[in-house]
Amino acid sequence: MTDTATATDAIRIGTAPDSWGVWFPDDPEQVPWQRFLDEAAAAGYEWIELGPYGYLPTDPSQLSDELESRGLKLSAGTVFTGFHKGDDQFQRAWDQAVAVAGLASKLGAEHLVTIPDLWRSDATNEVLESRTLTDEQWERLGKGHDQLGKALLEEFGVHQQFHTHADSHVGTYRETVRFLEVTDPRYTNLCLDTGHFAYYGGDNLRMIAEHPERIGYLHLKQVDTELLFDVLKNDVPFATAVAQGIMTEPPNGTPELAPIIEAVAKINPDVFGIVEQDMYGCSVDAPGPIAERTFQHIFGSTSAARVS
Repeated sequence: MTDTATATDAIRIGTAPDSWGVWFPDDPEQVPWQRFLDEAAAAGYEWIELGPYGYLPTDPSQLSDELESRGLKLSAGTVFTGFHKGDDQFQRAWDQAVAVAGLASKLGAEHLVTIPDLWRSDATNEVLESRTLTDEQWERLGKGHDQLGKALLEEFGVHQQFHTHADSHVGTYRETVRFLEVTDPRYTNLCLDTGHFAYYGGDNLRMIAEHPERIGYLHLKQVDTELLFDVLKNDVPFATAVAQGIMTEPPNGTPELAPIIEAVAKINPDVFGIVEQDMYGCSVDAPGPIAERTFQHIFGSTSAARVS
C-alpha cells in the first residue's frame, strides 16, 4: 500500500459492461446483463456504467431495482458523437443524450461520456474518412461539444466527459491538448482513458499534471505494449487489436494504474475511476475472474481508491 493519499484523498472505483466484452445493446454472444450485474457486485464493485443504451434495462424503476438489489450504483452513461462532420450532428447527439442522460440522471449519475466517431469502422474495419481534421473541422468539433455540454448541464445536471480513442481523430497527446484548447472547461472535460491514451504514446501523468482542471473522469485500463508495436507497425484496426488482446489485464500492461489514481485523488477525490478492459469477443466465462483479480490489484496497490 502506498502512503501518498489519506482516507479522504481517494477516488471512487467502479467497472463497466465493456470489461465483460459488451459493445452492443443486443448481441447473443455477449454476457447477459443479469450476469454482468451479478459478477460486478461479486467482484466487489459498487459503481458501474450504463454501457451501450439498451443493454441494461431502460425503464428507470426496473433498473433502479436491479441495481439496488445488488448494492450497485450508476456513475455515467455513454453517447457517440461526430461534431466535426457538420452542424447536423448536434441533433444526432442530442437524441442519444435525451435517452441516455435522461435515464442515467434519474438514477443519480452526474456524468455522460462522449466517444467520437472513428475514422475507421470498428464493425467492418473500413476506412471512412481522413485520419486528421482540418482547422474548420477542429472548430466544429469544439463548438459542438460545448453546445452539447451546456445543454446537458442545463437539462439534466450532467457533466460531459470526452473520451479520446484509438482510431479516432483525438488520440495523441497533441491532439488531446488541441481538443482542450478548442473547448470550454465549463462544458467539456476529459474522460482520460489510460489505455487509449497510452495506445498512441500519451503520458497519462503528464496530462494530469499539465491539465489537472480538465480531468473529469477516468477509464482505467492497460495496453499490451509488446503487441502494440505490432498493431501500430502493421496498421491493425482497433477492433482487430481488441480481439488479439491489446487491452490486457492489470498489472500486465502499461500504464501503471496506482500512480494515476493517486495523482487524480490529489486533484479531486470525487472523480470516478471506471475499470474498462475492452474485451469484445471474449468468452462469457472470462470476465468475472478477471474483474475480481483487477479489483484486488487496484485496492492492493494504492490507498487512493475507494469503493463508494
